[in-house]
Amino acid sequence: MAMEVHLLIRRRTMCVRRSVLAVAVMSAVLTLGACDEGDGDDRTKAQAGGGPSVVAPGKPGEPARTLSAEEAAKAAGDDTPNSADFRYVQMMIQHHAQALELTGLVPARSESTAIKRLAERITAGQKPEIGAMEGWLKHNGGEKRKSGHDHSAMPGMATPAQLDQLRTADGAAFDTLFLKLMITHHQGAITMATEVLSQGNNVQVEEMAGDVVAQQTVEIDRMRAMSS
Repeated sequence: MAMEVHLLIRRRTMCVRRSVLAVAVMSAVLTLGACDEGDGDDRTKAQAGGGPSVVAPGKPGEPARTLSAEEAAKAAGDDTPNSADFRYVQMMIQHHAQALELTGLVPARSESTAIKRLAERITAGQKPEIGAMEGWLKHNGGEKRKSGHDHSAMPGMATPAQLDQLRTADGAAFDTLFLKLMITHHQGAITMATEVLSQGNNVQVEEMAGDVVAQQTVEIDRMRAMSS
């Protein structure tokens, strides 16, 4: 839960920074407009790059930066996806796909009503997330940014041997192994989401990653309670 609170605070801080920066840009624009009413020398200085500056809030733990109005306008509106954003979305689609593979085994092999309901919630949550991520890739030219990453090496992924073991288990043995694998799987997803929150640049990806952290942290707590 501490990780969840920390990341939610971070997301809100980033949103505040963008909002403050946008306000600062508007203030700079208004100031420039006011300068137009001054004498010719003032207008000449502004046009030559001597116009008003904008103090942009720094990231947590970092000092504020002084930007020109032009630099501030660019910074406020630039959430162009970077390589970390594309890597995260491409990998998380595959990560979610394995989660659905795991939950797909539950109805026929589990003997626990609680685990069946949990699997239904996971499926209901992650199917739309896959659709949203696929849509994001299509909208942002993801077909041109194919990842060469080894998806089997993603954190939390069950190995082929573990999947085979789960497919052949029944009843209580299945439930125990399912919870073990799914907790690890969720922890891996949170690791990936945490990384893109610190390395990515796109607001929509930040929102998707934040949702993964919040939702899967809650589900991990539930599964741990079921395991005890």
